Amino acid sequence: MANGLLREVNPNMHRPLPMKQPTRKRWMQWALLFLILAVTGATCGMWWPALVRLVDQSLALRRATGDSEDSHGHEHAGHDHAPSAELSKLTLTEQAFKNLGLTAEYLRPIELTDYRRTVSIPAVVSPMPGRTEIRVSALLAGVIEHIHAVTGEAVMPGDLLFEVRLTDEELVANQSDFLKSLNDLQVEEREIVRLTEVTQSGAVASKVLLDRQYTKQKLEGLIASQREALRLHGLSDAQIAVIQKERRLLRQLSIVAPEPGRPTGDQQLRLSGPIVRPTGFVVDDSWAGPVINSSRAIAVHKQSPWIIERLVVQKGQGVTAGQELCTLSDVSRLYIEGQAFEQDIPAISQAVEKDWPLAATLATANGQETLRDLRLAYVANSVDAQARTLSFFTHLPNAIVRDEINQQGQRFVTWKYRVGQRLTLQVPVEVWEQQIVVPIEAITKDGGDWFIFQRNGMNLVRIPVHLIHRDQIQAVIANDGAVFVGDVIAMRAAHQLQMALKNQSGGAMDPHAGHSH
Repeated sequence: MANGLLREVNPNMHRPLPMKQPTRKRWMQWALLFLILAVTGATCGMWWPALVRLVDQSLALRRATGDSEDSHGHEHAGHDHAPSAELSKLTLTEQAFKNLGLTAEYLRPIELTDYRRTVSIPAVVSPMPGRTEIRVSALLAGVIEHIHAVTGEAVMPGDLLFEVRLTDEELVANQSDFLKSLNDLQVEEREIVRLTEVTQSGAVASKVLLDRQYTKQKLEGLIASQREALRLHGLSDAQIAVIQKERRLLRQLSIVAPEPGRPTGDQQLRLSGPIVRPTGFVVDDSWAGPVINSSRAIAVHKQSPWIIERLVVQKGQGVTAGQELCTLSDVSRLYIEGQAFEQDIPAISQAVEKDWPLAATLATANGQETLRDLRLAYVANSVDAQARTLSFFTHLPNAIVRDEINQQGQRFVTWKYRVGQRLTLQVPVEVWEQQIVVPIEAITKDGGDWFIFQRNGMNLVRIPVHLIHRDQIQAVIANDGAVFVGDVIAMRAAHQLQMALKNQSGGAMDPHAGHSH
């Protein structure tokens, strides 16, 4: 009866229980997990390199700062050790960044560029022959009556330099003969006009008119030869025309600054009397904008000014034909003359063949200045027999850094580059493509390690790098994961930062002082 009761109470006692079905909530959890994995896999190319770089930088920082276990092998009770990461990190204020010159121009991300391995060759700033310096000479004998410019003054083409009273006897005689011939020709022309009318009436034989015409032809030939003689003395056609028109002798000449690239005769000699632009500063429609770095807002003529380098005559001094009066220089365009040794000749030949640009460095008050993208002008065809050097030349555009006019109206100009300045030319010999190239001021050495400083907010972290190559201008760093493209680093003042870091680490009290191990 009991069994029967049990069968009634639980008739399915021996039947297996059905499996529990997953709930809707669990299915949503699995779907969300699969979605997260899919999104992670699809976007791994975006966040994975940054994560790897962060891990590498952390490891490099730990290597640089010496973050390791205590080498003493015991605990130091009663005092704390500063974190080793602080030994490779500098915290700077905005003023400190400015004091070190770390402006936006010198805090830039790392980029991959082509590096040209170069050889250094000594060089000097040299004049451009036939263009940089000219000599102004007296084409005729005379006496200096007035000097309108002083040594060092800047003058423009056409500015009045000297007034000379002529004393050349031969010139005076030639002018007198020329005027006499002109007067004789004028008389003959009038006589021919009169005889033409009389001959037509039959009062005078035509042979008389014919003789006068022959005499006129002889005078015209004589005048032509006398005109050529005046040209040989240095007079221009315009000056001879003035003598012919005004019927007066040329007694005074105004010598003016010549115009580059044009004959000096027409530009130097002028008759006294016509207005010439005086020495000094005059503004007209042909003048351009202000000079760079000028202390005053001064306009400059499109033509570069001449500088009176040497004045060799004085007022009242007698001069002869061909005697030098002064020397003018135009240093707006100069040469850099490299002096290569024989072993450097193949590198120069390769640079010429491949048209590689050159660079030059020269010392300045603020350190060094680098001139880039210089192009070879020409290479000498012979080697100096004594120095055993080969000269080659690059163009050097100059710039005005000072342009002022004093109270006397005299203009003085200072150029940036000067003839005779010493510098160093960098001639490329090999090209390395896609390298991490930084300025030489961006790296510093401590023992056997080379370091750069990477910016992290207001902090600069010292990072050890592998230096592949360096020259006087740039350094090449290995792209081995120590730094990455896009990292912002200090492009200058690495040595000052290194000194500041050492002072920071050595300025605090020794944490081990006062106890022994």
